[in-house]
Order: sequence, then C-alpha cells, then structure tokens
Amino acid sequence: MQKSSIKLIFFGTADFAVPALEALTKEYDVVTVVTQPDKPVGRKQVLTPPPVKLKAENLKLKVLQPEKLRSNPEFVEGLKNLNADIGIVAAYGKLIPPEIFNLPEHGILVVHPSLLPKYRGPSPVQAAILNGDEKTGVTIMKIDEEMDHGDIISSAKYQIPDDVSFNEINNGIWQLGAELLTKTLPDYLVGKIKARAQDHSQATFTKKFITADGEIKPGDTAEIAYNKIRALNPEPGTYFLIYTNGKPTRLKILAAKLAHDKNSGSGLFEINGQLALSLQNGCILLETVQLEGGRPLSGAEFVHGHRNLL
Repeated sequence: MQKSSIKLIFFGTADFAVPALEALTKEYDVVTVVTQPDKPVGRKQVLTPPPVKLKAENLKLKVLQPEKLRSNPEFVEGLKNLNADIGIVAAYGKLIPPEIFNLPEHGILVVHPSLLPKYRGPSPVQAAILNGDEKTGVTIMKIDEEMDHGDIISSAKYQIPDDVSFNEINNGIWQLGAELLTKTLPDYLVGKIKARAQDHSQATFTKKFITADGEIKPGDTAEIAYNKIRALNPEPGTYFLIYTNGKPTRLKILAAKLAHDKNSGSGLFEINGQLALSLQNGCILLETVQLEGGRPLSGAEFVHGHRNLL
C-alpha cells in the first residue's frame, strides 16, 4: 500500500505508545520521532533508551531526545524546518508548548487513555480501575496549553474486564487508541471532522500514585482492596502491614482475586491451603506475595512457610 504524502512528527516515550507509532509508519511519512532522553534504570542504574526510541531505530526513523522543550530555540527551529503537516502525541510524558504545537499546519493531536473530560492527568487507567468502573476508553484530542483540555476529535469506549490487572487493561486501551487514530486521521486531515469542546465543568483529575496509595488497610472492603491490587501493580505496588511484636512488616501483594468466603476480624488466614486476607465485607485470595527482603511466593508457599504469621 502506498503511503500518504502527509509528513508527521511523533512524540512518545513509553512502551504502550509503540502500537500507535507502528500504525502510523505504515500509512504516513513519519519525519522524526521525539522521545525522552535515555535514563538510568535498575539497581545498577544502567542507562536505558525508552521503548519508543528502540522501536523508532528499528523502523529506521530519525530520533530526537531533547532534555527540554521550552526555551529551546535550536530544537524548535529544527522541527520547523521539517515542514510537518501534523504531530501526534502518545505517552510522551512532557507538556508540549505552543511554540511547538503551533508549527504543523494541522496542529498536534494527543491520544489520551480515557473518555475526556473524565480522568485528565497522569494516571487515567489506574484511576478507572481503582474506582471500579466497568467502562473507560480513549480520546483523540487537539492539544492546547492546558493538560488534557483540548477539543475532542474522536473517542471510543473500552470495556474493563473485572478479572485482569493494569498491564493487560492498559495495553488493550492503547491498542484501541492506535486503531482509533488510524481511523480518525484521514477524515481529520481533509476537514471532515469538526472538533468539539470538552465540557470542562465535568472534568475529573488523576494524580501520580505513590507507595502510600498502595496500602491495603483493614478498613478496606474486599472490592476496594482487589481494585487497588489490580490498578497499582506493578507501580507503585500494593502491600499489607503485618505486625509482629508491635513492629510492622510489609507484605507485598502481587496478584489476588476475590473470594466468596468470609472470615471474622481482619488479617491473614488460610482457606484450604491457600492464603487469604480478611477485610470489611469479605476476603481476597492472595495468589502471589512477597515479604520484605524475600522472594515472591505463591499463596500456598507462604502458608506452608509462614504459619506463624496467620
């Protein structure tokens, strides 16, 4: 299939932006990929390129990794000289200033993983799972100076499975976003789609979750705890505090499922050789856990080796 003559700049960093980049390169002339700089990763702080850079290099695309976008006239001039028709942003991780988003003739569109104006900000997929939503979605919007505030070009709904966790849900939403993007762009570029303003009075905002958000508390219901585990793994993670001799030990909860059994009180106990955690209105089965300083264990392994903690 012959590619369009449309020249496109792609802004992206995270692994879940890769499907959008792959889809666009099949149909458009991606003249450059802008991604974040390589960063130290892991205990050894190995300098590691972002996933979008690796994919772009594999596709033999030009890659730019500016430290900053604002007050960077050399970078802006370089983009201007590309004479791009449109820009696309997917999981880039930085706000793009007007001196950049006003360069392309057709502006810059953003792929956002929620049904705007609901769940603006950095953690829309996690927020939807935490809140127990049955549906979320993806929105293609036109960028403006405020975060996730621009006019909507198109959107699509995504049914959230109730038995899978963040990574799988997030991947599904971003794959839907790549498909919606390729369906939307042709009509947008020829003026067939009229952008519509968001209802800003209905906007909700998400935050970047921290370790404290992942604590499973005795006062949580089973559903709240289960949604925390689904939403906040692998980052920032979820945990339950076990107290021995008055001192807390953190038990990381890596995977779990709702159970129909009920147990009085709150805390860890055994159900037919499996590890469970009793909460306000029920309990959850802990499928994979990890004590501080230890290795991940199945619930059954934990029951066998740590009966003193039950």
